[in-house]
Amino acid sequence: MPKVLLVLLLLCLAPLANAQSYSVIDNRAIKLFQEGELFLSIKKYPEALEKYKAAVAREKRFFEAYQKATQLLVSLGRFEEAEALALQGKSAITPEKPQYLGDFGWLLSTIYLKKGQFEDANRIFKELNLIVSDDFKKSSYYLQMKDQMEFVETQLATQKSIVKEILPTPLNEFTLQYFPVLTADGSQIFFTRRGGTAHFDKEDIYVSYASSPTTWSSPQSISPQINSPYNEGTCSVTADGNFLIFTSCDAPDTQGSCDLYSVQKVDGVWQSPSNMGAKINSTFWDSQPSLSADGRLLFFSSDRRGGLGGNDIWYAKRKLDGSWSEAANLGAPINTAKDEISPFLFFNNETLFFASDGHLGLGGMDIFLSRVEEGRFHAPENLGLPINDHLDQVALFITAQKEYAYYSELTSSNTSNDRAFLYRFKFPEEIEIGENLTVTGGQVVHAKTGEPIAASLSLVSLGNDSTRYQFQSNGQDGSFLMLYPDQDAAGLYVEKKGFLPKIYNVDRDSIKNVKDLKVELVPIASGEEFVFENVFFEFDSFDLKQESLSSLRRLHRFLQDNPKVAILITGHTDNLGSDEYNLKLSLQRAQSVQNYLLKAGIKSDRMKVVGKGFREPIVPNTSPTNQAKNRRITVSVQ
Repeated sequence: MPKVLLVLLLLCLAPLANAQSYSVIDNRAIKLFQEGELFLSIKKYPEALEKYKAAVAREKRFFEAYQKATQLLVSLGRFEEAEALALQGKSAITPEKPQYLGDFGWLLSTIYLKKGQFEDANRIFKELNLIVSDDFKKSSYYLQMKDQMEFVETQLATQKSIVKEILPTPLNEFTLQYFPVLTADGSQIFFTRRGGTAHFDKEDIYVSYASSPTTWSSPQSISPQINSPYNEGTCSVTADGNFLIFTSCDAPDTQGSCDLYSVQKVDGVWQSPSNMGAKINSTFWDSQPSLSADGRLLFFSSDRRGGLGGNDIWYAKRKLDGSWSEAANLGAPINTAKDEISPFLFFNNETLFFASDGHLGLGGMDIFLSRVEEGRFHAPENLGLPINDHLDQVALFITAQKEYAYYSELTSSNTSNDRAFLYRFKFPEEIEIGENLTVTGGQVVHAKTGEPIAASLSLVSLGNDSTRYQFQSNGQDGSFLMLYPDQDAAGLYVEKKGFLPKIYNVDRDSIKNVKDLKVELVPIASGEEFVFENVFFEFDSFDLKQESLSSLRRLHRFLQDNPKVAILITGHTDNLGSDEYNLKLSLQRAQSVQNYLLKAGIKSDRMKVVGKGFREPIVPNTSPTNQAKNRRITVSVQ
């Protein structure tokens, strides 16, 4: 159903006066009104409006004609005319007919909401509350309006302060540019570009590069591999900018009107995109993707069957082999009987933003957020004034550092063509969206030759062995990007087949704020050794702690992937305690690692153990920090 007609019908369903009788007896005026009703029923809106206005011109107190004309003007978006006509009708009310005050109070409240004059809408509604009947106060129309007005009043008292700024040239030089997304480090901005509003004006994805926070390169087509003679847009990119999912419409291989496509950047070059297939796409509209920071989780909007309303948010998970699970509806409390669109999963993977007209809001589509805890989405929260207002807000992108929110805004006028520009504003600190993130990068190279290596990097929460982020270094130059949340006990694992793993303890190795971390991977060879980080024992004990599982499981996998490799597991301690005691404890701890691997299926003849006590420190035992570094397990190839 067209939106204009839907709004019109909803307005016409909420009369306060008796629609079976008229406020006038002039037959000519009544006939004009009835002719307007006939035109309205066959969707001839200009003709209907003309008849209603003619009825009012003939009878200045024809309140039903005022109401229908005002409702129609609201439905057509002509709010100034609607307000003027409603005020004219209200001024014509006489003391003998006070019941019509409620009708016009209702109309004016609606008009002021549509115009974004929230103070006026709230004031009029409070006046209306004093005069409408108790029966009407029980109606769904009144109760919905009451809830919205109470929400509006709360938002007026707590609205935030933001300053919107248009992005500088050479950005915003096209007729239409919208749906901006950025890489985690802010060095690239992707957006949908359209040359005009005509039917033949197509959409493409464009990219611009930042040399400073306010200096951007001239936007260029993302790639001839991606942009085609068809429409490509509304994209989402991983934090490192190397994996993209985008929407393409009306292409020969689309299953519906619009489908989702994926494409990988390899050694700095975008490859050929591929349709994501029947597990993700449907024969309906599938669009507006949002990838998690590392590309392992996808959210998107679709109007396919099986949802809760018109457009719903759906999701899918990326498997270890790179394929995707079948898309599933996100369900309540996110989706409603109305529309949910434009999902955006923040970089911490714990906050989902989306647009909806199905949750309590300020009018049209509002932006909401929902927090994820233990895999469950909490009730959505409206971002409030002035981020949301009486107009449609359809998308928001928050930078990884929570510093800025990027969005697009449409400008229309009667004298010029529509334009859509890219904007940003400082994201309000009072909106809590989780822990802070540090975005840094580095390079993975061959320890012997210095050549770049395409390796897997995983940031793992050691407490529960969950992978927070997983990225790949660039095979062309070895570069990588990593996100570090403000949390305790995190490990960074750098792995490549044919090489010994490199393991870091994020806090103890102080890598969170290293801007250019150089990771040197050592080829597997006899005599080569690595520090087996993130293996923890109870105090003065050889019992392995839960936080050790991440490293233990990776060592087990390393031995499975390299069945001909045999290892020596060596325990080391600090200098606290006697030499005899530390030799025994270090051996017992090495044996604990060996026992774990034996239980996991690694044969005993592939493992030897030894305890060195404090005889081979890697740093002087002169401080608690150094002593902690000396308490370690090392693994060497035999």
